[in-house]
Amino acid sequence: MANPKYAVSDKPVPVAELVATLSDGTKVKRRTPRMRACNEKDEKGKLCAGHLKRWYFFGDEVKQKFGADAEVYRCEHCKTLYLPNAEEEPRTGTLSY
Repeated sequence: MANPKYAVSDKPVPVAELVATLSDGTKVKRRTPRMRACNEKDEKGKLCAGHLKRWYFFGDEVKQKFGADAEVYRCEHCKTLYLPNAEEEPRTGTLSY
């Protein structure tokens, strides 16, 4: 019997799409809505699941491709870069309470 606590969804699971690969081999992906952990898999197929943290100190290649004031996130383990999702509100600016 199915557990009534969890709803079954027929919606496909969103996948972080690969946007670009930098000259040093670093992958750049677009985040899915509400994404907080890296979904990159290693050569054995194991999920990285590293926390995505806002990254401010990116190099010239990232600045040229995505802009000097780009909102960029980086996985703390595998160093994959993520751009924000277009459907979400940008997280730049001052926090207000």
